[in-house]
Amino acid sequence: MPEFKWRGKDTTGAEQTGIMTADSAEAVRLHLRRQKITPIAIRKRLKDIHVVIPGITNRIKERDIVVFTRTFSTMVDAGLPLVQCLEILAQQTENPVFSKAINDIGQSVESGSTYADALRKHPKIFDDLYCNMVEAGETGGILDTILNRLAAYMEKSISLKRQVKSALVYPSVIITVAIGVVTFLMYAVIPVFATIFSSLGSSLPLPTKIVIAISNFIQDYILLLILVGIGIWILIRYIRKTDKGAKLFDTMLLKLPVFGQLLRKVAVAKFTRTLGTLISSGVPILEGLEITAKTAGNKVIEEAVMKTRVSISEGKTISEPLAATDVFPPMVTQMIAVGESTGALDAMLDKIADFYDEEVDITVSNLTQLLEPLLMVFLGVSVGFIVVSMYLPMFKLIGELSR
Repeated sequence: MPEFKWRGKDTTGAEQTGIMTADSAEAVRLHLRRQKITPIAIRKRLKDIHVVIPGITNRIKERDIVVFTRTFSTMVDAGLPLVQCLEILAQQTENPVFSKAINDIGQSVESGSTYADALRKHPKIFDDLYCNMVEAGETGGILDTILNRLAAYMEKSISLKRQVKSALVYPSVIITVAIGVVTFLMYAVIPVFATIFSSLGSSLPLPTKIVIAISNFIQDYILLLILVGIGIWILIRYIRKTDKGAKLFDTMLLKLPVFGQLLRKVAVAKFTRTLGTLISSGVPILEGLEITAKTAGNKVIEEAVMKTRVSISEGKTISEPLAATDVFPPMVTQMIAVGESTGALDAMLDKIADFYDEEVDITVSNLTQLLEPLLMVFLGVSVGFIVVSMYLPMFKLIGELSR
């Protein structure tokens, strides 16, 4: 639908302006009058031209959703109507895709849909957790409180992801640099030395022969190696999309030394934070567990939570089936059992999440300190072996000449 830029005066005589998506200028005029705004000028707005690169310029970041949620909560708390809040936020949002989605949500609400149902029409932006919490807030008449809680949950979730990324960035950079340097030496530098050594005609030391053989292999099959690497990457992505493949990879990741413990702590922190937020917001426990399982991000954790959900539907407590899965640490299941017996499960889940957030922070710090010297040794040994291998024939030649 086209966009219209309008200017008008409210009941106090103050001038108001805005942009509205509608079928026609007459529809804009009728809408403004319903809002008790007297239209002065309405004209069709030429849409901005945006160069859209899929997955980059049109990508809606989690931070955008957090800002939207926090601002929307403040507006609702101030007593502004939902439709007016959404119109203002759509105008303020810089991302054109997100702005259009907010406009669509506002039109759905204006047409009679609940805010939660309007959000469900955009599942790629607002997940089940978000929509169900909003629905609980609308039902209980505490939408502003729930939105604040949602924003706080998302901020902590973003912080947790940032911690994990910080643990992975350093080793990834060092390994990439090492592979790049070694490939460059093998492809561009070693062949020059190999030509010089072959012209000398003397026999070469074993390390030098190994390096030259590897260099010749890379020279001959570099395109094939690149294609094989791309093929393996595509195959892994394909396998991970299947249930069995995802479970296999996630099981392997959780069993990795050091990294496996970090990923397990992250999963526990996310599970307890998500479930605690849902329960405290009034979402039923069975529905909360289903949402938590879907947002776990790990197939092993997801299956464990779904098994727990089935057990609870049969009348058992949460802690018993969780302990039986052998996925969650004993301390977690014991604290959940205490929370159930005292009737403060949501508060106990939040405490567990806070504890494991700190554990993740400590583990990331320790991991960085552990990996830094190991990776530097790996880089030094890799490059050092190549350099020494190239100098060995020279040392041998100098020794022969000195005799």
